[in-house]
Amino acid sequence: MPRNDNTPNTTQCLAAGGLAGIAVDTALFPLDTIKTRLQAKAGFLASGGFRGIYSGLSSAIIGSSPGAAMFFLTYEQIKASFERSNIAKEYQPLAHMAAASAGEVAACLVRVPTEVIKQRLQAKHHSSLGKAIRGTYQTEGLLGFYRGYLTQVVREIPFTCIQFPIYEYLKQWHATRNGRQIRSWEAALCGSVAGATAAALTTPLDVVKTRVMLSTKGMGAHLEYNGIVGTLTRIAQEEGVRALFSGIVPRTVWISVGGFVFLGSYEKAKEIMLDAGVFSNK
Repeated sequence: MPRNDNTPNTTQCLAAGGLAGIAVDTALFPLDTIKTRLQAKAGFLASGGFRGIYSGLSSAIIGSSPGAAMFFLTYEQIKASFERSNIAKEYQPLAHMAAASAGEVAACLVRVPTEVIKQRLQAKHHSSLGKAIRGTYQTEGLLGFYRGYLTQVVREIPFTCIQFPIYEYLKQWHATRNGRQIRSWEAALCGSVAGATAAALTTPLDVVKTRVMLSTKGMGAHLEYNGIVGTLTRIAQEEGVRALFSGIVPRTVWISVGGFVFLGSYEKAKEIMLDAGVFSNK
């Protein structure tokens, strides 16, 4: 793999990733809310239906910028280290999988607490951000904010292992086919296709993540969910396999459009900063 001279530095990764995270989370938040309510045990209407579809937006905004920045910082630096090692072409997808997986593990440290609060607000478990934070802390302590961390990581790693190799392959294919560097809007289209594919295939893991994050200690055995395999099995047995694909349409549309906005915004912000020398170390 040839060395890419356009690898952004640490500050550029943080800035571009942060801008991309805010852009996609604010623009597509209603679709995320609908998806969460479709996946909730109580059902779509009982969880709020189409009312208050911006519930939890404040929590999402708080976590979107640092979470996205952490992901891209880790992803770009690990990908660059593989490029410097001149890894063989046939192993490039594995390099992208490893870089993306490491990025998700790092990002989830920031993203999970805000995701827990966001989903509980979306499902109408609490009426305000402050009440959601206090309620989670009083019921489960600090660990309550990381409820579902492992579940989210297990969801995100297969997702990124599908999305980013497809994304990087499509970008390389398009650049080779046209004999020039790919433009940001073209990278956005590649991100949209890759995101939609990964979203549809990993919906069952997303349903599990939602159920685990929405459940709290003491809410009753019939409502509390723990563990990935146990939750998958329980949903399939109690509600049928079809329930594992609840919210697949809004999730796929959300991440398809989100992939366009997120990766397109990231590539454009990175391109502008690299061309203008913004935050450059030189």
